[in-house]
Amino acid sequence: MKTFYPKDLTTQEFHGLLQGAVAPRPIAFASTIDRDGNVNLSPFSFFNLFSTNPAILIFSPSRRVRDNTTKHTLENVLEVPEVVIHVVHFGMVEQMSLASTEYKKGVNEFDKAGFTQVKSNEVKPPRIKEAHVAFECKVNEVKSLGDSGGAGNLVICEVLVAHVNEAVLDEMGVIDPRKLDAVARLGGNWYSRASGASLFQIPKPLRTLGIGIDQMPAEVRNSTILSGNNLGRLGNVEALPSPAEVADFGQSAEIQEMRVRFQYDLDSLVDHLHLLAKEALDEDDVDRAWLILLQKG
Repeated sequence: MKTFYPKDLTTQEFHGLLQGAVAPRPIAFASTIDRDGNVNLSPFSFFNLFSTNPAILIFSPSRRVRDNTTKHTLENVLEVPEVVIHVVHFGMVEQMSLASTEYKKGVNEFDKAGFTQVKSNEVKPPRIKEAHVAFECKVNEVKSLGDSGGAGNLVICEVLVAHVNEAVLDEMGVIDPRKLDAVARLGGNWYSRASGASLFQIPKPLRTLGIGIDQMPAEVRNSTILSGNNLGRLGNVEALPSPAEVADFGQSAEIQEMRVRFQYDLDSLVDHLHLLAKEALDEDDVDRAWLILLQKG
């Protein structure tokens, strides 16, 4: 493990380390307007959701590391405290990247990046027609975190209205991540795409409280076969199977064959039981995994 102290690195070096490590980060594709009516569109990956009631989004247009200048977005929200924040999907990511070009003030990135402006319902800045999700917001506060290059400026936004393309909703009216196809930011030139094999589900912790890893039998807890993720899933059960259930499962042909095959090698039996349990976990069958793991030699 290599240890870094901010004081030992340049701001640019530590900036790169932070962006590479704190990832992926959602992207606020922010549309703003200045007091003269000039529209600006720019992406920011220092962004997230912080409250539901009130609905608060916060993004941070940092001061530029190289020369300590501020971005047009920051200047605009100080003049006109309104913003439309769009969620970036894969079908628009190259255009979004183009919009991050440092064009001169007064240049409309909607035009440069080829996006269609749509009049917003509640705020002055326009929204992007091609975006699947857009939040019209009023800016409640802009909090400066410093006056040096790299210092952030927290733009605290309250959502007034949300626009969602019905094409990304499932049959229950909930946003389907597979349809949203969201994009997130990593370090350097890297992005990530929330689709395909990168999407997975994990059952939420039980309200009735899972047993936890500390309450597992030692040979399961200290398994050389099961991963930390496997143990985490196994710990999210309210109780272990009863001795009767374990004994009944032990009469299955698969377990009986394994007992005969490894009757003189208990360690191999345990390893193969754990491998079989791991297969069950890969199939999301936690109950079966526990019935396998609680078999004795």
